[in-house]
Amino acid sequence: MATIDIPQGRIEYRAAGPAASPVPPVVFVHGLLVNAELWTPVADALAAHGVRSYAPDLPLGSHRVPLPVDTDLGPRAVARLVIEFVTALGLTDVTLVGNDTGGAICQFLIDTDHSRIGRLVLTNCDAFDRFPPPPFGVIVKVGRRPAGLRAMMTTVRPTALRHSLLGFGGLARRPLDAALTRRWITPALTDQAVRRNTAEFLRRVDPKDLLDVSTRLDRFPKPVRLVWGAADPFFKIQFARRLRDAFADATLVEIAGGRTFLPLDEPERLADEILRQFART
Repeated sequence: MATIDIPQGRIEYRAAGPAASPVPPVVFVHGLLVNAELWTPVADALAAHGVRSYAPDLPLGSHRVPLPVDTDLGPRAVARLVIEFVTALGLTDVTLVGNDTGGAICQFLIDTDHSRIGRLVLTNCDAFDRFPPPPFGVIVKVGRRPAGLRAMMTTVRPTALRHSLLGFGGLARRPLDAALTRRWITPALTDQAVRRNTAEFLRRVDPKDLLDVSTRLDRFPKPVRLVWGAADPFFKIQFARRLRDAFADATLVEIAGGRTFLPLDEPERLADEILRQFART
C-alpha cells in the first residue's frame, strides 16, 4: 500500500494499472467496515485493459492509519477527503466508482465539488433516505460509541458468525475470503483511534442529509452508470430504477444474481461496464 498526506491526515491507498495510461483514471470509494481491498479484483481487471486506478482506505472502520481525533468525519467531510485525495494525486477527468456507503459518499462528493470528476459509476449503494437500509441501522446506532463498535466487532470474530447473515454473509453471492473479512474487522478491534474515527462518522450519519442531496442529483451534468446486483435484498432493483431517474443522464445495468458486494461477485462484468462508461465521454 502507498500513502499520501492530505490536509486531514495520512491516507493509505492501492494503485493498479500503468502509470502512463491514456485512459482517464478511476477512483474507487468503498463503504462502511470494509477497505480498499473490496475493489482489488475490479482494479486488476481494469489494469489488464491499461486503466490506472486508485483505491484509498477511507476512515470507515477498516483503515489501518487513523486520522487525528479532532478530524471532521461526517459523510460530507469524508467526501471532501476524497476530493483532497484526488487533488493531491493531481487527477482530473476521474471516473468515480462507489459501492454501499461509498455510493453515498460519492453523492455527497458530486454535490460538493465535481470539477475533477468526469463520470460516475454507482453499484448497489445508499441513496435517498436509505442511509443505511434496514436492518443496518443498528450498526449505526451501536457504533456511534467506540465501545459499542468494539463489541460488535468482537461478536463477529469467529468466521462462521462473520460470514453469517448477521455479518458480511448476506452481502455477497460468492463465498467470502475469511482472511479478507478478518482484515476488515481487525483495525476496529485493535485500535482505539480507528474506533473513534468510525464512531465520529456514524454519529454524523443522518438520512435527511442524503435525502437532501438527492434533490440535486439532476444537476450533475456528467454521465452516470448504475451497475446493480439485481438479487440484493437490501438495495433492491426498484431502488436502483428510482436512483437512475433522479439523475439527468443515467443508465442502469442490471446484473442477475449480484448482491451488495458486486465488486466481489462480478468483478470482470463491473470492469467491463466501467470501460463502457469511458465510451460515453
